[in-house]
Amino acid sequence: MLLVLIVGLCVGYLLPGSSTNDNREQVSRGDGPCSGGAEAFAWRNPMNPAITSPVYTQDEMGMDYLPICADGERDTGSAGTVSIDATMVQNIGVRTVLAEKRTISRDIRTVGRVTFDEQRVARLHPKVEGWVEKLFVQKTGELVAKGTMLLAIYSPQLVASGEEYLLALKNWQQLKDSPFADVREGAKRLLQSSLDRLKLLDVPEHQLKEIRDSGIVPKALHIHSPFDGVVMKIGAREGSRITPDMELYMVADLSRIWVQVDVYEDELPWVQLGDEAEMRLPSVPGRIFKGRLSYIYPYLEGKTRTNKVRIEFDNADLMLKPDMFATITLKASRTVNAVAIPSEAIVRTGAREQVFVQREPGKFEPREVVVGLQADGQVQIISGLMAGERVVTSSQFLIDSESKLKEATAKMLETGSQPATAPHSGMQMDEQAAPKSKVMDHEGHDMGNMQMPASQPDHSHMHGDHHD
Repeated sequence: MLLVLIVGLCVGYLLPGSSTNDNREQVSRGDGPCSGGAEAFAWRNPMNPAITSPVYTQDEMGMDYLPICADGERDTGSAGTVSIDATMVQNIGVRTVLAEKRTISRDIRTVGRVTFDEQRVARLHPKVEGWVEKLFVQKTGELVAKGTMLLAIYSPQLVASGEEYLLALKNWQQLKDSPFADVREGAKRLLQSSLDRLKLLDVPEHQLKEIRDSGIVPKALHIHSPFDGVVMKIGAREGSRITPDMELYMVADLSRIWVQVDVYEDELPWVQLGDEAEMRLPSVPGRIFKGRLSYIYPYLEGKTRTNKVRIEFDNADLMLKPDMFATITLKASRTVNAVAIPSEAIVRTGAREQVFVQREPGKFEPREVVVGLQADGQVQIISGLMAGERVVTSSQFLIDSESKLKEATAKMLETGSQPATAPHSGMQMDEQAAPKSKVMDHEGHDMGNMQMPASQPDHSHMHGDHHD
């Protein structure tokens, strides 16, 4: 039984010792453990990769540290650079494309509402109190030209102001030839002030001429349309008493209209003043109206999280009517000579965007990039990539996993120049320092010396007793 126990212990010690001797012999004769006889940059614990040593050693259980071999990344690329065999590249389906300079544009499709051009709407209020004598335009929707007489009103204030103007005019005619300059000047100022009062009360020019020519103030004064347009509202009828707070007419010029459009937040970077737009209406099938974006409102709608923009369209034939709904295609401003790659080439981690750049056949380098506009499957690269570089568009997640492993290994290599971090760094031994035991068989023949790990107990007394 003792003999069987001794033989078993000898076999157990012999196997790790042989492996240890092989590693030590390789190190001693300069024949490295890596492919091609290359030397290892460092050695790592087989049970805990975080523990490394700059030289070959063993852990406390007598297990050999594993070599960390070089594959070229340390000198030619970043820490996460990955080298893949050409056959493996084909097997995992790696595809690459060139980053190119191109023009990126985007069509924004949304809905809009036709409305008035606020600069072409007139709301007519009287500046005096009075009564409506006559309505010349009595129906809403009528087309009126500039200067069209809309209504006539009687106002005692207007009549009194007209009489003052006649008196000032007669006074000026009598004193304009006076030899006294101050008298002439006073008469002139009085005439001018009375005339300005009538103009400020919106007395039209043709009635002022009538007062000067006839010397009679008409009972009713006229209100005219300020421009060509459509009567949108009538606020008084014949015989109605009017006050300055009443809106008598609302006239709108519909030859040019606005369309209010809602644009979502993520589309705002594309929108710029002057962008072209196309509009289609259900009521005018087959026709496309063309306009331009004229204004971007400086605020967002809180409920819809959209930004209103204004597009102007010509409407000479009056086919576009306020409050119509329309389908808008906004031709967003183009970005010329932008470095662009397919969107599937971007690896998004949530905190950053990166791509894998092919440095050479089979070698891929991770590169962090800053992305810009996106359209039609293309992404603009603002920084981190240049035109002409080749990026991976498929299987990049497999490459990303290998890259992270390489990066972790590189971080361990950074500690390789420091003292070994293994807890047993003082245990490095040579053959002379390791305890040995001589083993004899049952006939007394010498079985040779056997190297024993320092952490194992010395069993030499056991075969000695057996020999006795």
